[in-house]
Amino acid sequence: MIELVIADDQSLIRMALRNLFKNEADIRLAAEAEDGDQAWELVQRIKPDVAMLDVRMPGIDGLEVLRRISRDPNLAKTRVVMITTFEIDEYIFDALAGGAAGFVMKDADPADLLKAVRLAAAGDSLLSPDVTRKVIDAYAERGTGAARPHRNLPDLTEREREILRWVATGLANDEIGERLFISPATVRTHIGKLLSKLDARDRAGLVAIAYRSGLDIPEV
Repeated sequence: MIELVIADDQSLIRMALRNLFKNEADIRLAAEAEDGDQAWELVQRIKPDVAMLDVRMPGIDGLEVLRRISRDPNLAKTRVVMITTFEIDEYIFDALAGGAAGFVMKDADPADLLKAVRLAAAGDSLLSPDVTRKVIDAYAERGTGAARPHRNLPDLTEREREILRWVATGLANDEIGERLFISPATVRTHIGKLLSKLDARDRAGLVAIAYRSGLDIPEV
């Protein structure tokens, strides 16, 4: 059973999410918060598998709650999905770098919201849903100025660099494996090494590192 906490300052959004999750046999909505301070208190107490946080809330916002979760070793197993009304928010990429498992829009298809929670809980790629790919693509097109290569990039093997570039496309392990003619298990092994070498919390963090380091991302 996936333990879920949601946080949004709009009561209608909370009601919609509550109605969405209440009929799912594998997801239990453990609590809901109406601002960032309450969200942080609930997450610390419940230690949910997934916290779905609005980007902008009264008090401390969702991004600050995300940062606190990422820094707290007691919450290492809690994955964060950010929800927003902004198609391309200026904070989205920083949040991915800060440990968010992914983003969904509040008007997204209900199936995408459910998928986001399940993928986050499984520790799998949250870059598969179309909405997150659009966010990453838009960031890449917009550009961010000079590249800031990660300090540990020189420690990567050529194959690890190649895997890192493909991870940044948003493809899942089996899709990457098909393109490189290797098994999904081998891709998963390389990703595990990348997470360790680059001190990334999860797959989304690897995407942020790849783009910020100015790597050549393949076309998909």
